[in-house]
Amino acid sequence: MNTSRLLLVMLCLFPFAMWAQEIINLYPDSIPNANPTTLPDVPQNPSGLVRRSIHPTLEVYLPEKEKANGAAVVICPGGGYSVIVYDGEGVTTAKEFAKNGVAAFVLKYRLPNDSFEVNKTIAPLQDAQQAIKMVRDNAGKWNIDINKVGIIGFSAGGHLASTEATHYRTALIENKSNTNLRPDFQILVYPVISMQDSLTHKDSRRQLMGAHPSKEVIDEYSNDLQIDKDSPPAYLTHAADDNVVDVDNSIVYFEALRHHNVPVEIHIYPKGNHGFIFKHPGWMEPLFEWMKSSNWINK
Repeated sequence: MNTSRLLLVMLCLFPFAMWAQEIINLYPDSIPNANPTTLPDVPQNPSGLVRRSIHPTLEVYLPEKEKANGAAVVICPGGGYSVIVYDGEGVTTAKEFAKNGVAAFVLKYRLPNDSFEVNKTIAPLQDAQQAIKMVRDNAGKWNIDINKVGIIGFSAGGHLASTEATHYRTALIENKSNTNLRPDFQILVYPVISMQDSLTHKDSRRQLMGAHPSKEVIDEYSNDLQIDKDSPPAYLTHAADDNVVDVDNSIVYFEALRHHNVPVEIHIYPKGNHGFIFKHPGWMEPLFEWMKSSNWINK
């Protein structure tokens, strides 16, 4: 390869080499609420899915220093609480945030499993709380404003993100430093919100809660019922023809936020079905406009 061609290849690859700095174990010591197991995690398969997640991690994507605006997001990919769409919804999204000056952290949360967790229902939420805590506790190291730390979730990951946004007051992790566990903003993409029979994505509910959850647990994790005036501002997006997670999940959450005077914006595409982001490559453009108008990132 001649020198000029080698230089061109290096210039093309250099920005990508900068993005993924490290993968961090989410818990420095023991994992809370965990049953002993000798089984390993199952890494991403060729399609970018994680099918077994026992040891949660954060993958760090920092923007170039001159582009950094202080904002950060924890990314919760979806997958029905059965798998994690790690590459398609996690890594790809993180790179786009980093390009736009936002520090991004892809969360490989524990998938609910009675074999690996004492209480599988709270395990993903523990990991989301720990992720927010870790980002805030390391804000100086990563050049982050602790008042601009948000969370984004897709599908069942949207349920996890909205659970963290509505269940932050009760720490399910060790938090002796009293780090603020409330996300400053929430971004929900074709999210599962409700656990009620009439609206929920039944496979996500069964994976998270088991086959016969009590009404109390169903209500507790129907996150539209958990909104109050202190809930984080939200950006919601969904496709009207979604035949996996009904768009009414986003609509009921929007209405609950609106009626509690919480700032909220919603974008509903007429078509695209579930996973519409793979068919609408520009879907993040209005999201970044919302982040600018809400002063999460610089205009």
